[in-house]
Amino acid sequence: MKSFSLAAALALVCGAAAAAPLTVSSTSFAENGPIAALQAGNTGNCGGKGISPQLAWANLPAGAKSVAILALDPDGAKGLGVSHWVAYNIDAGRGQLKQGEGTVDGGGVTVGKNVAGLSAYRGMCPPSGDAPHHYIFSVIASDLAPGALPPGLNREELLAALKGHALGGQSTLGTYAR
Repeated sequence: MKSFSLAAALALVCGAAAAAPLTVSSTSFAENGPIAALQAGNTGNCGGKGISPQLAWANLPAGAKSVAILALDPDGAKGLGVSHWVAYNIDAGRGQLKQGEGTVDGGGVTVGKNVAGLSAYRGMCPPSGDAPHHYIFSVIASDLAPGALPPGLNREELLAALKGHALGGQSTLGTYAR
């Protein structure tokens, strides 16, 4: 006779199945792994091409209509953090942004302002010789329809606009050094 956990037995009795959790992944880098120079900054001596990474999401909460993507380097600016990417108004049903999508406005993506005040993806560019910086790519599911938010929002403005509309979020992390 097979043994079942109490949770499994309750789920069978109640007819309830737990929903799979929201997940975020990337084919551009492995979780906690190094991010390719392709995604690094393309100005100065950052060593990259400034191409946004591929990001995928699955198992969004019920009622999700759009997603927002944020990329943050919490190690940057001497520990104060650097916002590299603010993308939103993305139809939740897409399931992903391909590599290079969302670098600038268009194709169903509104790109907000990065740390430099530009509406663009800003590739990584930690100081030479620093320990690898951590880059957190977060996907936030919301009940807002795609296109509901105005263009030009920065990270803080987007987070304020999502209050009361966020349904769930998850992140993936990569590292970069030069």
